[in-house]
Amino acid sequence: MNGVHPEKVALVVDNAPGRDELATVTGVFKLLGDPTRARLLYALLEAGELCVCDLAAATSTAESTVSQALRMLRASGVVAGRREGRNVYYRLSDGHVRMLLDVTREHVVHTTPATDQGPVTSR
Repeated sequence: MNGVHPEKVALVVDNAPGRDELATVTGVFKLLGDPTRARLLYALLEAGELCVCDLAAATSTAESTVSQALRMLRASGVVAGRREGRNVYYRLSDGHVRMLLDVTREHVVHTTPATDQGPVTSR
């Protein structure tokens, strides 16, 4: 094979995520890949903490749809809940989720449409 750089290949192989870790990573991206769940996450990013009825109102989404989405997000560890009386208030689970949402949005906002040379980003 011409042009193979063994040291770079070894670096990639040694540091590549394992199957289980990769499945978890892709699972998070699948969660973010749904527009309804993404809207809910960005609402939580802005507000910090919201109950189901506030999330539904803020995102123009039915409460039943919000509840179903929150069950998935909570089960995956992306959001956490706090019970106060009859209400549960949801928030992003940690700073990593906040950072992922911020970086993803920043990437989308600062990336221009692809050209023959590929996407242009600010650095």
